[in-house]
Amino acid sequence: MVVTTPEELAEAVRSAPRVLAVGAGTKPRLSAVGAEVARISTVGMRGIVEYEPSEFTFTALAGTSVKEIAAALAERGQYLPFDPLLVDAGATIGGTVAAGLGGPGRFRFGGLRDFIVGVRFVDGGGRLLRMGGKVVKNAAGFDLPKFLVGSLGRFGALAEVTFKVFPRAVTTRTLRLSAGDAAAMTAMFTEAAVQRWELDALEAAPGEGAVYARLAGPAAALDALAAEMFSRWPGVALTDEAAAKLWGEVREFGWAHDGGELVKVALVPAQVGEFVRLTDCMAGARGWVGLGGNVGFFSLPRGGNLAGGLTWPAMTLRGHGALWPGKRGSAAVYRAVKAALDPQGRFPNFDD
Repeated sequence: MVVTTPEELAEAVRSAPRVLAVGAGTKPRLSAVGAEVARISTVGMRGIVEYEPSEFTFTALAGTSVKEIAAALAERGQYLPFDPLLVDAGATIGGTVAAGLGGPGRFRFGGLRDFIVGVRFVDGGGRLLRMGGKVVKNAAGFDLPKFLVGSLGRFGALAEVTFKVFPRAVTTRTLRLSAGDAAAMTAMFTEAAVQRWELDALEAAPGEGAVYARLAGPAAALDALAAEMFSRWPGVALTDEAAAKLWGEVREFGWAHDGGELVKVALVPAQVGEFVRLTDCMAGARGWVGLGGNVGFFSLPRGGNLAGGLTWPAMTLRGHGALWPGKRGSAAVYRAVKAALDPQGRFPNFDD
């Protein structure tokens, strides 16, 4: 079932006892539910409803592609600083919110929940509700939109979202720093986090023995910061072309196995070594460490299986493994929000 308006979405939710709204399917494991759950496609519900460059906010229907939004913002020299993932793959803004995923820019500016201002959504009773506002100064009251970030469509079906945006830096510089092993990476993450550099992104490719640091700001300042970093660690500055290719690969998970398992793991920098050892022990596994050591991703080849559970919180984005293959808590506040917004259980539970 494909819907094209928020009103059609509300009617579709009311039409079945169990439903789940889905976007473009770029993270298919998140919407892999039982056959008894009717899937409502929001990809026909698209378009930027309102964009106020002077207010640094926009409102778009949930099925709007992130690529379309990014292009519109770029025309005004603005962007989404949390670096949405899977842009070229066709990710929608609603699916991005429901998955709660951000990219390398989270290291400096914070995640998706720090930029969402308001939402329209359909609750379990089929009511079309609005929470938050369309401009930052009007976003008062209980901050329910943040609860929908990472909710996987279990609290409600997103119809429309409003975000605040930032001006894009005129100049960026990407440095490839050598890190011989996981211990060196961890030390680099720890030191970089407390320096004055205010890095735009800090990611690592364990298989390459490399840490990638992205700087943003005036060109003269970047020259000085790069020189200071090279005085601490050996490395090279990437050309603009090479840097664009690198960050595109990071954004689109180009380093991962095509058609295989893709798992996100929550870390702290002190756990990077253990994470790297785990990926080294799994046959055919490829790993990536992001956000200065606070998130890890690993990919297994098609047909590969994760042996045993993980000791960290984890979520499977692609593949057929468990949705939550690692340690998982169950916060009382989330149970309360689920009970308030979906008392009849029309949307799946987080364990479905």
